[in-house]
Amino acid sequence: MAEDSLLVREGVRLLLAAEPDLVLSGVFGDGESLLAGVDADRPDVVLTDIRMPPTHTDEGIRAADRLARSHPGLGVLVLSQHLDPGYVVRLFAGGGAGRPPARQRVPVSWAAAAG
Repeated sequence: MAEDSLLVREGVRLLLAAEPDLVLSGVFGDGESLLAGVDADRPDVVLTDIRMPPTHTDEGIRAADRLARSHPGLGVLVLSQHLDPGYVVRLFAGGGAGRPPARQRVPVSWAAAAG
């Protein structure tokens, strides 16, 4: 999981840690650390923010693009508080697949299992 905000990162980490069927292999504060962690641990799924250090622009999207090329079959879930549709367009243009955000809450364990 990669998220630059300590508060959000720790909150999500605690939520994921409470799920008995999920193993959190790494928690990172930037895209480069995420890439190194994925190379080292080979997780099934990555959860990443869109905007992270050092530029706080699109490090998460760039990490998702690199991971799609270097780790075929790896699931990447991108979360963001930003409503800019340009981020979604870039993810799909890079070969991403998925669904638009739902207006309902989905338990993390269901979302990970359904992936």
